[in-house]
Amino acid sequence: MELFKKILKIAVDGLASDIHIKIGAPVIFRINRELVAVECPMPTAAWMNSVVEQMLPVHLKKRLEEDREVDFSYFIPEVGRFRTNLFQQRGQWALAMRHVKSHVASFEELGLLEQIKSIADSPRGIVLVAGSTGSGKSTTLAAMIEHINANSKKHIITLEDPIEFVFEDNQSVIEQREVGLDTSSFHHALKHVLRQDPDIIMLGEMRDDISFGAAMSAADTGHLVLSTLHTTTAAQSITRILDFFKADEREQVRRQLAGTLRGVICQRMVPTVDGKMTPAMEIMVNSPLIRKMLEENRLDKLTAAIETGADDGMLTFNQSLLHLVKSGRVTEKEAMAKASNPQALEMNLKGIFLNEGGRIVG
Repeated sequence: MELFKKILKIAVDGLASDIHIKIGAPVIFRINRELVAVECPMPTAAWMNSVVEQMLPVHLKKRLEEDREVDFSYFIPEVGRFRTNLFQQRGQWALAMRHVKSHVASFEELGLLEQIKSIADSPRGIVLVAGSTGSGKSTTLAAMIEHINANSKKHIITLEDPIEFVFEDNQSVIEQREVGLDTSSFHHALKHVLRQDPDIIMLGEMRDDISFGAAMSAADTGHLVLSTLHTTTAAQSITRILDFFKADEREQVRRQLAGTLRGVICQRMVPTVDGKMTPAMEIMVNSPLIRKMLEENRLDKLTAAIETGADDGMLTFNQSLLHLVKSGRVTEKEAMAKASNPQALEMNLKGIFLNEGGRIVG
């Protein structure tokens, strides 16, 4: 295990975000989103089997035998915490590990917008942070929890698989429950969470109709529910939620969602001119107009409503990217690569703006 510990320490010291280890191949780090091979002894089957045996939590051994892959948190003192996925490829063990920083970054450090603080301060309802894998959803969610922790006296319960950021009680009281370690399953934990007197419930991920149904029930009874969702736009998040449910249930769910949703924050990571990363964000706030569109099933108009909803704190990806370019943080080339509508962004960069009907408005 000494070599394994050394690999992880080098990764942390080298600011690698991810570590990939498989038998008979070089160890790979992901640094600044690029894959880099590391000079170290090539993992053998015997060495990997020994690592797996020593690092795998006892309560997951049976699941690994059945599923051949598991997620868990792995912690080494003086090195760090890692979100770990152990799986098989070609009948042999492989590891994908993400370094979880112990420091929860602030809104300012992450470049998050002020209106996200307002969403985090919602007294009740559902708040979703959306994006593709690796878009920083968990980091943004952690910043929101830490903002609440620093400014409000709340009881916060998190349900995670696995725990990614460790919070220390500040103004709030926080309990973090890891699936497999502290509870048998998300569904089991959701049955009991409302009996634990929470003000705020954080779910690591919305994954099915049961978890979202439980979230809506909690929001209906005055709780704030924070979670993540794998979608690429804020408007698409609504369709994704409805897809969790059977066709004959969607009408009721959509109307209930109109009353419980507080906001959707969708983000994409964009390389900056100084070699770092910053989020481009799309923000949909459940304004009276958005609520009316949800109630009337006019989901195709949500994007246009976001585009004209600046007074309510809303923002499209193109508007966010335009601001990043104008402020000198991101190049036009990188912005165009991340734009939802590159043609429209190109026109915006030239000072040309169109309304929904296609007329030039500026």
